[in-house]
Amino acid sequence: MMNKFLGLTAMGVIALASCTAPVEQETAQEQPWIVDRFDDIKVIRYEVPGFENLTLQEKEYVYYLSEAAKCGRDILFDQNFKYGLAIRRTFETIYTEARNTAEAETAEFKAFEKYLKKMWFANGIHHHYSNDKFVPEFSEEWFRGQLARYINDANRQMDNDYLCRIIFDKELYASRLNQKAGVDVITASANNYFEGVTQDEVEAFYGAMAAADEGNPEPISYGLNSKLMKNEKGEVYENVWRVGGMYSAALEQIVYWLEKAATVANDTQRATIEALIEYYRTGDLKKFDEYNILWVRDTESNVDFVNGFIESYGDPLGRKASWESVVNFRDIEACKRTEIMAANAQWFEDNAPINPAYRKAEVKGVSAKVITVAMLGGDCFPATAIGINLPNADWIRKEHGSKSVTIDNITYAYAKAAEGNGFNEEFVLREDDRERMRLHGKLSDDLHTDLHECLGHGSGQLAPGTKGDELRTYSSTLEETRADLFALYYLGDQKLVDIGLISTLDVAWAQYSKYIINGMQTQLSRIELGKDVEESHMRNRKLIAEWCYEKGKADNVIEIVEKDGKHYVVVNDFVRLRELFGELLCEVQRIKSEGDYEAGKALVENYAVKIDPDFHAEIIARNKALNIEPYGGFVNPRYELVRDSKGNITDVKVCYDSKYVDQHLEYSKNYSFLPTFN
Repeated sequence: MMNKFLGLTAMGVIALASCTAPVEQETAQEQPWIVDRFDDIKVIRYEVPGFENLTLQEKEYVYYLSEAAKCGRDILFDQNFKYGLAIRRTFETIYTEARNTAEAETAEFKAFEKYLKKMWFANGIHHHYSNDKFVPEFSEEWFRGQLARYINDANRQMDNDYLCRIIFDKELYASRLNQKAGVDVITASANNYFEGVTQDEVEAFYGAMAAADEGNPEPISYGLNSKLMKNEKGEVYENVWRVGGMYSAALEQIVYWLEKAATVANDTQRATIEALIEYYRTGDLKKFDEYNILWVRDTESNVDFVNGFIESYGDPLGRKASWESVVNFRDIEACKRTEIMAANAQWFEDNAPINPAYRKAEVKGVSAKVITVAMLGGDCFPATAIGINLPNADWIRKEHGSKSVTIDNITYAYAKAAEGNGFNEEFVLREDDRERMRLHGKLSDDLHTDLHECLGHGSGQLAPGTKGDELRTYSSTLEETRADLFALYYLGDQKLVDIGLISTLDVAWAQYSKYIINGMQTQLSRIELGKDVEESHMRNRKLIAEWCYEKGKADNVIEIVEKDGKHYVVVNDFVRLRELFGELLCEVQRIKSEGDYEAGKALVENYAVKIDPDFHAEIIARNKALNIEPYGGFVNPRYELVRDSKGNITDVKVCYDSKYVDQHLEYSKNYSFLPTFN
């Protein structure tokens, strides 16, 4: 599971090091670390501190894994939308041909450029968080003129008329992920995980697989690595993502670089990589489980990675996984806090405020560390999570454990950028709350992520007979809710003081204030006025905050205060709020453990989806006045092999000279292996 940043994304100060080129002229001088700003997005560089201290073998390992991470980019574009690659390639052709002409100075071209930048950021034409299709700010007449000028029979990706329909018809493929109650979430969603099938047919297809697997203590994650389609006879079948199958050309390149990585890996890493390669070659999900078990057992290697079809947030039914990769190494000093947490995992499980029947009698294999990211790829690029807990299969978590990470060089950037931007002064009413956030905000964010990933996702167990897929369209939201509640509840526990993770519960109260304000108020600035909340993490935060607000009304636990025509959310009773977190955690764990679909649906639909329009409009206006983009992402560093006169590798150099546009054009040129339609 990936934990997205819990608040408005503001970028942090990054000290640029070797290979750094001058910052682009349009970048504001007071923020020299920012590479680009457009629409609702900021893009920055991130540094890789400590890379120079790795051994040569480890540096090579990072290099090869980073190449593999870049080779899967096309997969995600195709997964997000059937026409994603065709549109990207058409836009890039026009852009590269016209960017150095007089046309580039026109308002239409600049609007076209912004659309392309947004497309790169979202890995498609639908917003990466709201899932709504982008609305072009250039005219169809102008765009058709560019198609006529620059697109010919040799470089045409698809029919120009249909391309224009997709871009300019607001109703056609309007949402990449439509989870509205009462709709067929498969046919109403524009993602490319399904074709020619309905929600009923999908559920029947995988329901039959699950029934055939009844009683298996090691159930397969059916559907994780395939597109579900119909053949000419109308029969439903899976088009599996594997070497020799769908996405073969990209997967072959990924395998090539994984094989290179294996040559400089230690014995444990090599066995893990070989298992992953076997999975990519066969598409056999049992092989994927074998790989996950080997991966989760490797807790000693300094350099680690994620590579594969992992998270299912993009599928409304929570089965199909997007491709992603993260290459990282251990932040040894920061790992001390997660080591303490992992060492006390059994205590946290035993004292969880849930039905004892749903606690794990023995917590196995919990490992947690703080990492430095060296490369982001696929669904982790350009926008990335700040924490990861894997594997996702409940039975592997129970029998073999899980591995959790907090990404410190990313969270550092977010925290530094929030300093002095006026955000807290605008949305946090009380000075004592602002002071707690100033003193403890970074630590409280890190600990919340640690607890969420290290212990939250891995906690609890299913009741006998529960398969784990009963919650369907609500599974992702409820799982993130469960992990967040676990983290919030324990962040306010005296145990954290006793084991030395915090010196005062003010750390918890800082997070409580920030979390409730974000869940009820500030995260709404990310959503277009009049729209519902769709993204799973945003739904989860709203669910928790709104439920606690309603259940705590009698005690005035959370209050909405009006001052000078503005509304503020304040927490009046932190201790009682913690109790409410525990009560809701108990219910959400029950829902998951028992597979209670109706109760889960009621929680999400009643608390997580709808937004008061007047309140929403106020939040958008106040945030806009601050000129803070609500989303942030990154450009990757570059790695260069250094060779001696005989061609032997003597070092690997990390460079921070990449620009946003140039990096994406370079990736499209050198790491694009798939045909336009797959």
